[in-house]
Amino acid sequence: MPKQQEPINLGDLLKYEAPNLYSRDTGTIAAGQVLALGTVLGRASVSGKLGQLDPTATDGHETAVAILAQDIDTSLIEHDDALLIARHAIVARQTLIWPSGISAAQKTTALNQLEARGILARTSA
Repeated sequence: MPKQQEPINLGDLLKYEAPNLYSRDTGTIAAGQVLALGTVLGRASVSGKLGQLDPTATDGHETAVAILAQDIDTSLIEHDDALLIARHAIVARQTLIWPSGISAAQKTTALNQLEARGILARTSA
């Protein structure tokens, strides 16, 4: 019998959040992306739209500001009401989705940026 793997869900990612949905926020994901739950996000400084973290960018996407709390497909049009983990939360480190080619130093920088927002990444079972 073939082995089945269930995709991660919000319970796998989010291990603690503040009461009354304080940890959550919504934001606009820029068009042209397909992002999975757990993607580390940056925010364009001019438009304010979110996209996958890009440590080599110079437009604001180089700074980690939130974690995507749902799967999003903006291939054709931006998504205005994306669910984010934006503050005061603990997430499972192994469920975070990073851009391909990110270095260990860049990942550490991003984790520190998230921690400054109160989002702690912990190793979890």
